[in-house]
Amino acid sequence: MVYRKRALKIAVFVLGLAILLLVASLIFVPKNRKDKSKFWEEEAAATGILGERENSIDVLVLGDSESYSSIIPMELWKKTGFSSYVCGTSAQRLKYTKTLLQRAYLNQKPKVVILETNAIFRKGTKTQAACENICNIFSVFRYHNRWKSFEWKDFSKGPRFTWTDDYKGYIYSNRIRSGSGKEYMEPTDEVAAIPEQNAEYVKEIKQYCEERGARFILWSTPSSKNWNYGRHNAVSELAEELGCEYVDLNLQNDVVQIDWKEDTRDKGDHVNHSGAVKVTNYLAGYLKGLGILADHSKEKDYRKWNEALVRYELIVEK
Repeated sequence: MVYRKRALKIAVFVLGLAILLLVASLIFVPKNRKDKSKFWEEEAAATGILGERENSIDVLVLGDSESYSSIIPMELWKKTGFSSYVCGTSAQRLKYTKTLLQRAYLNQKPKVVILETNAIFRKGTKTQAACENICNIFSVFRYHNRWKSFEWKDFSKGPRFTWTDDYKGYIYSNRIRSGSGKEYMEPTDEVAAIPEQNAEYVKEIKQYCEERGARFILWSTPSSKNWNYGRHNAVSELAEELGCEYVDLNLQNDVVQIDWKEDTRDKGDHVNHSGAVKVTNYLAGYLKGLGILADHSKEKDYRKWNEALVRYELIVEK
């Protein structure tokens, strides 16, 4: 009887704690993404996709800083009229990649989903995965710093997603810090090791996309610091196992023509804006070749994209 009472007390405590955390989550979650400075979240640009008009994004890009440094949705829009959004975050782990994918599908149905492959080699722990699961259930842990900007509406209203990013997730940098790309893709039979759990995450992400009718593509952007032929071989094997497309721009430099003296912002780790324009030009041709995307540039419902393009060009053409 004593043990039953003790177990009951513990159960009541856990239930009460869960209720308190759920209530706190409703209060702490951002109520309006109109002003990203009030979000207190690192991924403000990435979650700006929630403010886009429903079912208006055709191409979704996921990954770490390699993704948001190298793919420019506004350039893609200018060249093709394809709508795209980069849900990239710094040091993104694949468990969080899946969270961002599921979040994007709350109001979008992209026809193409691109995963930048550098994140595939970033190890994550079981503790980190568990924390991500907890944050998905109790968002108070994700937005705990928002108490600094509380307003009365935080206690009475649910979230409204009205803010979006003019750059659609791209992070602009025109800084030049030269690097050496000499022979970084020298052929080898070696195969880099992909963490087993990461391979499972990629399979889950691919399955999630296919179940929703999206074409899943693995994409390696140019990076002389992070990439090598062993990693290329590993991702090639994974792509073959999954039966999905894989594009490695590190082996396409005769076409992309990255100049590691001019097109990198940090000695070959990430491309800068001039390098990103080259990467996006290649992506534009690749997506056109798929023959499954429509040019929306003259459609009335996409007028805000043309307005965002004007603001984008005022910055990048200075």
